[in-house]
Amino acid sequence: MQTTLIAIVVIVILGLGWIRFSPTDIDAFHVDPAIANDPGPRGHKVIGLAAPHFQGDPDTVLEALIRVARSEPRVRRLDGSVDEGMITFVARSKWIGFRDYITFKAVSEGSQTKLAAISRSRYEIGSDWGVNRERLERWFAEIEDVLAEG
Repeated sequence: MQTTLIAIVVIVILGLGWIRFSPTDIDAFHVDPAIANDPGPRGHKVIGLAAPHFQGDPDTVLEALIRVARSEPRVRRLDGSVDEGMITFVARSKWIGFRDYITFKAVSEGSQTKLAAISRSRYEIGSDWGVNRERLERWFAEIEDVLAEG
């Protein structure tokens, strides 16, 4: 009985360690949202006509995005830049440290910028319980606020 309990505890600790410290394949997540695989129930993708449009050039919109992302706890830039026109962030859950990857691509459309996005869980099991959709919707609203501030 005691051996089984110790084995279970060790397995749980190893699993949590893997979630927290496993390496990230940047090339698997820093991908144009338009060509990225559909994340299904573990994420949310906003492309094409569904992608929001913001007043301003791509650089201005991406700078506003960076400001929004930096205001979030446990979020950091993984790859990309304003110059590239595409940025990927990684967000971690508070307690266990599950990772979500959020990629944005800014495309100029006249005086506006279309911001395509995909936000998805690192692990391909289960559901994200709407966390990724909610994050994208919140960030889009906050980008609008930052741009309105000037």
